[in-house]
Amino acid sequence: MLLSMFTAAVFAATLNKQTYRALLARPARQTGVFASALCLALFWQIQAGILEHLNIHILGITAVTLIMGWRLASLCSLIASLLLLYFTDLSADQLAEFLLFSAFIPIFLSYGLYLLCYQFLPRHFFVYIFVCAFLCAGFVGAAKILISGGYFYLLGLYDLPTLLDNYMFYAVIMWFPEAMLNGMAITLLITYRPHWVKTFYDQEYLNK
Repeated sequence: MLLSMFTAAVFAATLNKQTYRALLARPARQTGVFASALCLALFWQIQAGILEHLNIHILGITAVTLIMGWRLASLCSLIASLLLLYFTDLSADQLAEFLLFSAFIPIFLSYGLYLLCYQFLPRHFFVYIFVCAFLCAGFVGAAKILISGGYFYLLGLYDLPTLLDNYMFYAVIMWFPEAMLNGMAITLLITYRPHWVKTFYDQEYLNK
């Protein structure tokens, strides 16, 4: 119950009148939100895992955060999770936990890392691709596994050796496919449809 309230509060913090007014006024942006949510739902339903709760899957959340911004990325992840709730075996009891660790925390990490890159690194096309998209996505994918593993340990669901052998170990393996998927998606979009990517500014990243 406490986790559900906390997750709801986190989502409430992403709500912004200006953002949603702009969304309602732009049908193309609405299409982008639903398309991103559908892509997330497709990626998230492909899971692998041996023990309950310890499921591994591609997040794809860094690319969505860079494309939509952190507020709309949170909306996309909520829609994607509701799709999984309806069409898969994800239960209502698992929804808050799933949203927090597979969506909200990775979104905030992705956007925070993007802001650090924007502030302290050269604003260059290849910096955006390889650091903001590729490396950040890999870090976020690995961090999600480690953070959620720590949460399960604190809850007492599993002991540390079990988590290290059956879950946390995969942070080393999953960072590269996570980085590759997000990096490829962002590369294609900023090459052919840069105006679709909210955090990519032509004047700053291309005029170098």
